[in-house]
Amino acid sequence: MDNKVVLEVKNLVKQFGNFTAIDDISFEVKEGEILGFLGPNGAGKSTTTYCILGLIIPEGGQIKIFGKDVLKKRSEIMKEVNYASAEYNLPWNLSIWENLLVYARLYEVKDAKKRITELLEIFEMSHLKDKAIRDLSTGLRARAILCKALLNKPRLLLLDEPMASMDPDVVDKGIKLLKNIQKEEGITILYTSHNMWEIEEVANNVIFINHGKIIAQGTPLELTQKVLKHEGEEANLRDVFIHLSRGGA
Repeated sequence: MDNKVVLEVKNLVKQFGNFTAIDDISFEVKEGEILGFLGPNGAGKSTTTYCILGLIIPEGGQIKIFGKDVLKKRSEIMKEVNYASAEYNLPWNLSIWENLLVYARLYEVKDAKKRITELLEIFEMSHLKDKAIRDLSTGLRARAILCKALLNKPRLLLLDEPMASMDPDVVDKGIKLLKNIQKEEGITILYTSHNMWEIEEVANNVIFINHGKIIAQGTPLELTQKVLKHEGEEANLRDVFIHLSRGGA
């Protein structure tokens, strides 16, 4: 049986003055899927994400989450959605535990303390729960933000460079932890990253966007075969990214 469509973007258009940031794009993400959303800086990735979150109003098109129009049912939808970004900041003076407790109450999480304890254990941060955010390394802050993003057991999770500030060995561990909890809880994820290894490790399917348009999509293997068939078997998503970002077809 086919998985249900969790996120549906149809003919999305967003303009800022005379500049078209999103130029008539359409795609969908199915239940339990991890979709890699890639493109160079300024391609339109963050603008698309903000439209999905209902933080920016598009000029055209429609976005549905769980079959509901985001602009009409935003408050209802966002109870089951969450977001994490490398640029997201938690209140620095509060401890990890205090931050997560505040957000758990905002999301009306049942058994909040149990859920926080569970996430801190998963991300190996239990011993740091009383540390203030300001005293954490950037990598540990990123892990705390991921805990926040998973508090409400979201059905849809939007991740924008979630591990950008982590060391490579920590990224490897973070990817494994995220994949485990995603599989256990059946979370659908839209995952944006400039780290092609991350995307190859987590994504079922990939979309490349540039100048506000989708220029390629498919599984990581399909893209390396279709876009770089002349490059040989050693080609990977990094090669695809470079090729497409430089205007290749």
